[in-house]
Amino acid sequence: MVGNAERHVFILDDEQDVCKIVKRILEGVGIKVSCFSDPAVCLAKLRSLNCHLLITDLKMPGMDGIELLKQVKRLAPWIPVLIMSAYGDIPTVVKAMKAGAVDFIEKPLEKKSFIQKVTSMLPGGAFIEPDWGKPLTQAETHVLGLVLDGLSSKEIARQLHRSTRTIEGHRSNLMRKLDADNLLDLAKRVTSMEFIEMRP
Repeated sequence: MVGNAERHVFILDDEQDVCKIVKRILEGVGIKVSCFSDPAVCLAKLRSLNCHLLITDLKMPGMDGIELLKQVKRLAPWIPVLIMSAYGDIPTVVKAMKAGAVDFIEKPLEKKSFIQKVTSMLPGGAFIEPDWGKPLTQAETHVLGLVLDGLSSKEIARQLHRSTRTIEGHRSNLMRKLDADNLLDLAKRVTSMEFIEMRP
């Protein structure tokens, strides 16, 4: 079972006061929170830390919000992204939804509805694999592309000059990280994420 403390939320907003408020609200219900003011730093941490939900503003210096969403989708497409938006910024929100955001909430935040929306996007009471949500390594991404092409583990091993056992290990990691029970499930999940192939 996954408790709130095991659910990790990233907050990205260049306004420190907003970050502090959101952090206080979510930690008040036992959710682990990491705050970032720099999009580049946030993206870097997505590579090394488990994240179950990214909450971000779209108006930040240094990186356009739509570009941020595209990069998150390439790096970890299974992570849901919730947009915080000031009233009057609806056109940008619409673009963000098309770029991969799952929902948006207006500023200033209303505490009760915000908590409800966030908790609804986090893993529920079901068992969650420890590796679920972790970014794919370059090798895993490469193997995933070949699996989707229909190649067997032996064929992938020959093509990549690796042992079959090594490829099976990568496939096992893929299934856990993408929460898939079989190849059909894997294909459906990757398709729904609009997986962007990043082969070396």
